[in-house]
Amino acid sequence: MIENVYETAASEFEARLAQAPAGHWDTTSACCPDWTVRDLVNHVVSENRWIPPLIEGSTIADVGDSLSGDLLGDDPLAAWRHASSAVASSIRAPENMSRSVELSSGTRLGSEYLAEVLSDQIIHTWDLAASIDADTNLPAELVDFARATLTPLAEAWRSAGVLGPPVEVPADAGALTALLALLGRRA
Repeated sequence: MIENVYETAASEFEARLAQAPAGHWDTTSACCPDWTVRDLVNHVVSENRWIPPLIEGSTIADVGDSLSGDLLGDDPLAAWRHASSAVASSIRAPENMSRSVELSSGTRLGSEYLAEVLSDQIIHTWDLAASIDADTNLPAELVDFARATLTPLAEAWRSAGVLGPPVEVPADAGALTALLALLGRRA
């Protein structure tokens, strides 16, 4: 169930975030040369803060720009815990997973929207780990989930400028290496 995948992914992200040394917040992130580690974490927190209102029936217009800017404040770990706890509560309601959600990219079921955001979060867990020199290994279930979700979306995201060009890897590359390559990252 997607709720279990979310729990595992949230735990993995939080473990890396808890390891972030104070001196790394302003360093360039592993995923985007224009983002610092703080920008990366703020992005993941922001994505998670959007999930509950949208899957509970609010529109993008209802949320407005209430989730813009710095959402981390003085305690990024507390900001993450608050956001992920709200998501965990909201995704337990079956009606939220089957509700239609209007996104800027079109209409999705709540479960499809969650899968996209969750897959992005999984990749950003690797990005955060690589940025702070933490363990970049991810559980196979998360890698498989993200790969299944993102493979059909990769070219559209690439066309939108969200991903760089894919990286060539050997056919026998491991699942994480192949996923990262699909998304323009090198393991």
